[in-house]
Amino acid sequence: MAKRYYRHRRKKKIKLRKILIPSAIIVVLAVAAFIIVRSFETTGKMYLASKNNTTELFFYDDYEGRMFRSEDKLARGTLVTNTKRKHTENGRTYVLIKYDDKEYYVNETSLVESKDDIVLETEKWVRTPVTVYQNNEDSRIASFLKKGSHLEILSYSTVNPDGSIDMYEIRCGDVTGWVYGKYLESTEDAAKAVYNEHGEHDIHKDRIYKSKDLYGGDPAKLDWYPVEKPVFDDNPPLTEARTMYLCAKAAKDIDQYIELAKKSGVNSIVLDVKDGALSCPMESIKDIAPISYKNTLITSEEMENAARKIKEAGIYLICRIVVFNDRFFAADHPEECIVSDVSDQLWPSAFSRLCWYYNVELAKECVHRFGCNEIQFDYVRFPESAYNMSMSESTDFRNKYDEGKVEAIQNFLFYATDQLHKEGVYVSADVFGESAYKYVSAYGQYWPAISNVVDVISGMPYTDHFDRTIDMWTEPYETVYDWAEHAAARQSEIPTPAIARTWVTAYDVPLWNPRVDVDANYVITEVQALYDAGLPGGFLTWNGGSDYEKFKEISGAWSHTYKQ
Repeated sequence: MAKRYYRHRRKKKIKLRKILIPSAIIVVLAVAAFIIVRSFETTGKMYLASKNNTTELFFYDDYEGRMFRSEDKLARGTLVTNTKRKHTENGRTYVLIKYDDKEYYVNETSLVESKDDIVLETEKWVRTPVTVYQNNEDSRIASFLKKGSHLEILSYSTVNPDGSIDMYEIRCGDVTGWVYGKYLESTEDAAKAVYNEHGEHDIHKDRIYKSKDLYGGDPAKLDWYPVEKPVFDDNPPLTEARTMYLCAKAAKDIDQYIELAKKSGVNSIVLDVKDGALSCPMESIKDIAPISYKNTLITSEEMENAARKIKEAGIYLICRIVVFNDRFFAADHPEECIVSDVSDQLWPSAFSRLCWYYNVELAKECVHRFGCNEIQFDYVRFPESAYNMSMSESTDFRNKYDEGKVEAIQNFLFYATDQLHKEGVYVSADVFGESAYKYVSAYGQYWPAISNVVDVISGMPYTDHFDRTIDMWTEPYETVYDWAEHAAARQSEIPTPAIARTWVTAYDVPLWNPRVDVDANYVITEVQALYDAGLPGGFLTWNGGSDYEKFKEISGAWSHTYKQ
């Protein structure tokens, strides 16, 4: 009997332990949670919220007996201490906070417990025309919205240290997607205002060709707001270039070019990735443009080997991509090409968002695969026949968003720079020499509109391109200097000009009389003219076939010391 009683008691104790042990854990956890909550309550840690990047701060003036706005501001999202002390004035309640050993008052509505609640705006307006993205992670395009468009804010992505929002999820009519916050304003008036801080809008708004419409677009509709030019810590910008150009064929014999470059003072090489045909297969565009993917000039191994050796030699690598003059993309997507009875050339329209996406995806693969420092976009324009096309009623430019040609070029470069700056590389654009004059060209290039957006702008004032009846190519200094003065003037008319790095003639001119055989002195003369006119960003030597013997002949131009 005693044994049975003992066993019964023992079973009860075991059962009791089974009940008490989990209960004890629950109690401990509950107490811990209570302590954490009480700690949060007693310390009063909360986040600053606002409809703008910063939260307004106030102080109470004992002498005046009222609240005043402080000159200090704190970024929204800042973690502060809520002292629970309040002051009510004129129907508003202010709360005393502490931050960094200082005390301020803030509106009670500016304090929230969760960082998810720090963005208080529900609407924004478009200040600079914006690409609408399908998501906030890649470069796929959903739509496009013009200046002044009203946006309903649905959500947001990253909050930057200064309280600004990287991207907003928005709705505008039947358009939904993501846009960059830096292009938006909090009021309609601010969004619709034009940037004219130093007369930029007034300078450019009437730039047309001798009272004749070239159909390049309205410069009054261009964006002149300052554009922050990045400096990447692990990829310093090339501010004075001595550049050699290499086509795909030259990449097959990369060793001799690198040896010459190292001996000659070359600090940068332009390597072709796409000039009509792709240099090698690029996986990022395989599904977008299968015909383009299959038409390549060299193998992937040859291309990767060239890029690797350029980087190993300590040379700044620029990957060149011809954008809109692309017959293979055109074959893949004739629906994205200009249609006109003026020309039967298949030319992808600069209005085509698919063509934008295609080229930017290609550029991103260059960064990841070849480790380039910079992406150079060439043929960022409409075709040379754009004027005659515009004169013809039969022409369809595929202008979905009702943009001017010059607007489309600027908007593409906004899109490209936004995407490629995230990859840590710089963006340059090649432009016709004509774009530096005081009018918007027929093919949509206008130097200031491009220079204000990109990191580097590269004019092409090839001496033999100026006139075929006057031997301007025999006077390289005068010809280049005259052009460079115009380009320098355009640089001075915008708030954030790009580095001006110029293409120079590095090929013989045998077709016209008199013939010119370009040597080192000829190139040196061209480059000195650039410096003298106020374009000290360096130069790129254009020789379409990357003639090794010609590069050897002009090699002294790369190592020459130019007067500034």
